Amino acid sequence: MKRFGQVIGLKPGAIEEYERLHAAVWPEVLATIHACNIRNYSIFRHEHLLFAYFEYVGEDFASDMAKMANDPKTREWWTYTDPLQEPLVTRAPGEWWAIMAEVFHTD
Repeated sequence: MKRFGQVIGLKPGAIEEYERLHAAVWPEVLATIHACNIRNYSIFRHEHLLFAYFEYVGEDFASDMAKMANDPKTREWWTYTDPLQEPLVTRAPGEWWAIMAEVFHTD
């Protein structure tokens, strides 16, 4: 299992809509997240900053993320969520959510 932390911004005025969408995530999107070996997925918000945490239990992260990106219902979901998000200018090339380095963990 590998832990991931990611960060992205929210556009001004987008908080209410983003939280409304995530109060009722579509079951097909949740099923795809699970099918792509993601567990214990959470999104936290501080002002206009989102932090996501999840655990990846698969063996080929790139393939699982491609599978997710090719899922029609997930792609539709992203047409609602992505316009509300504001990626960090410091993110790595190809990233939407900036992947964070883990600096500490304890069980």
